[in-house]
Amino acid sequence: MIDSIIAFNREFVAKKGYEKFVTSKYPDKKLAVLSCMDTRLTELLPAALGLKNGDAKIIKNAGGLVISPFDSAMRSLLVAVYELGVNEIMVVAHSHCGACHMSFKEFEAHMVERGIKPEVFEMISRCGIDLDHWLEGFHDTEESVRKTVDTVKNHPLMAKDVIVRGFIIDSMTGELEEVF
Repeated sequence: MIDSIIAFNREFVAKKGYEKFVTSKYPDKKLAVLSCMDTRLTELLPAALGLKNGDAKIIKNAGGLVISPFDSAMRSLLVAVYELGVNEIMVVAHSHCGACHMSFKEFEAHMVERGIKPEVFEMISRCGIDLDHWLEGFHDTEESVRKTVDTVKNHPLMAKDVIVRGFIIDSMTGELEEVF
């Protein structure tokens, strides 16, 4: 698959397919969107929000979560605010998310099947990493959005004038529902 992508890329560049996407690194709408990496949202999310290339910083991870105040999603949001001029943040979870009910216990057998030795889990645990927490998803989408919004809003390094709001997008229709 990667080789076919590389071949496509060479053709894309040769035909200057990139020209319609040229923009600056600064988001025109001064907006950041934290959302899930779900493939159903790849094109649906920006289309449903009316965003085009250059409008917003879109940060994606499994579940659209900030799982700790110092994880990579929170770091990206802080960079978006202080380096790139973002002044509004949308947290957008979605219906039927695979991260709902996700857990380390669910992954553990798959990891072992693919060659990870059980002693690796023990070693990671001895280093202070709680795999149950780190690979935990959520069980209530609305509560997950509320928790992430709260973490972002109340982060000790987040500017207090940044607007942070939470939503759930229907992964079929793109309809947004605000979470209060």
